[in-house]
Amino acid sequence: MKKLRLGVNIDHFATLRNQRKEVYIDLIDVAKTLKNMDVNSITVHLREDRRHIKDNDLENLVKANILPINLEMAPTNEMRKICKTLSPFACCIVPEKRSELTTEGGLDVKNNLSNLESILFEIKQKKQIRTSLFIEPDMNQIKLAKKLGVNAIEIHTGKYSNLFEIGKYNTELKKITEAANFAHKLGLEVHAGHGLNLRNVKNIIDIKSISELNIGYSIVAQSIFSGLKNVIEMYKKMMN
Repeated sequence: MKKLRLGVNIDHFATLRNQRKEVYIDLIDVAKTLKNMDVNSITVHLREDRRHIKDNDLENLVKANILPINLEMAPTNEMRKICKTLSPFACCIVPEKRSELTTEGGLDVKNNLSNLESILFEIKQKKQIRTSLFIEPDMNQIKLAKKLGVNAIEIHTGKYSNLFEIGKYNTELKKITEAANFAHKLGLEVHAGHGLNLRNVKNIIDIKSISELNIGYSIVAQSIFSGLKNVIEMYKKMMN
């Protein structure tokens, strides 16, 4: 039986903390709690405007080394320098716009190829940092990701998640399945994330070529009603 890895995005624990500008919630305590629940990794998105995760959050989490840290980052020189300096376990390059509430789609690898080549070349000098690209379930984008020499891709499941709510997700699910299988055949590790929750995640779990799910907002939101430990256990039970 396939055993999926679960990465938990903790950005919105930081969002709650930042509402009061106090030390509570401590993200180190969140990391320890997640480790005790057998979560496999932590994802943090250090945005340009630092709207949730701050620089010292990332530094402290990497230094504490409680769980492997997956740094979501825009393809900018500022983020490249931070990634090289702190050497997290992995980095996932994502598109980023100041005005968006959350990441709205995958990277346009084709039109950012030169910049991505430059960013990835620098990061890959630190051989211990695993690299991935957050992309749409598109064959051409996957081919370019392979050409760039990343370790993995993360398939954007946001469109699928939105369509699931109105019962019109089958076409998008087929695209995700075919893209995941194609990437796997090319030798890329395949991750998936964005908009996944306890209602819609089962279809993604069933795709055998996907090895990791990264889920954040829905875990934080559901925890308000069910408690963090119970929510993580729900996901782990479904996944394994």
